[in-house]
Amino acid sequence: MNIKNYLKGFDIKLLVVSLLLIPIATAYGYGRNQEKEQNAQTGKKNEQNIVRKEIDYKAGKTPLKGYLFYDENKTKKSPGIIVVHEWWGNNAYSQNRAKMLAELGYTAFAADMYGNGLILDNPVDAEKNAGAIYADVGLLKERITAAYDVLVNSGFADPERIAAIGYCFGGTVVLNAASLGVPLDAVVSFHGGLAGFKADPAIKNTHVLVCNGAADKFVSQEDKDNFKNQMNAVGAAYEFKEYEGALHAFTNPESTEAGKKFNMPIAYNAAADADSWNDMKKFFSKYFPVN
Repeated sequence: MNIKNYLKGFDIKLLVVSLLLIPIATAYGYGRNQEKEQNAQTGKKNEQNIVRKEIDYKAGKTPLKGYLFYDENKTKKSPGIIVVHEWWGNNAYSQNRAKMLAELGYTAFAADMYGNGLILDNPVDAEKNAGAIYADVGLLKERITAAYDVLVNSGFADPERIAAIGYCFGGTVVLNAASLGVPLDAVVSFHGGLAGFKADPAIKNTHVLVCNGAADKFVSQEDKDNFKNQMNAVGAAYEFKEYEGALHAFTNPESTEAGKKFNMPIAYNAAADADSWNDMKKFFSKYFPVN
């Protein structure tokens, strides 16, 4: 067999196959581009890529450490949500909630209310640090405003659409932030303390949802009545949800073990956790929807 003739024939075959594949490849590329265009037109979401970005910032002279979560595949700025931690500090739990919000399409910032990223492992220190914020509304406003500014200036959040959610201590913080006039479109408190709550007329500018455990021993009937009376007195609209059998800290899976360890009436309640998260999503769909 003549090798030169064979190779010449092989080259011709490759050329023919290549020419046949060009329209197929072109059609495939066109199909992929058309799919992207159709997804954009129909609002179909592309695959998410949630990013966690550690951010050092300050409130006054106090250094703070927060965590920004966003979907880097989104082409438009998303509504922003501040997440305020329990009295244990800005730990993995509050960060996970911020990540869950990013998965819903929001840009979320897990804020630090204590300073230096402080995380606590006992109720004595937790009560001391939370108490310092409760006792000084100026300090509370300064630190939540610092978180607000980080979110607004992040480049990933719509600066005209900012909300906040909080857990336990954080629930109290976000309610008071709205009452103090921090420009939040909506706030959601999960098992937040209500003792001594005072509503300022400024809270009328914020949509409010309270998710409370019906069996929460840290929130008395007097506290609930006072909250509702305060809100009604200034003409503020709000939704108040209660979950049967749910104790304090009902959204945190680690609260049951913490309750046993420190002899505290707190426990996880899977049904109340799921129901309250769904209630938040319904609430946001009305008052703070994703783009």
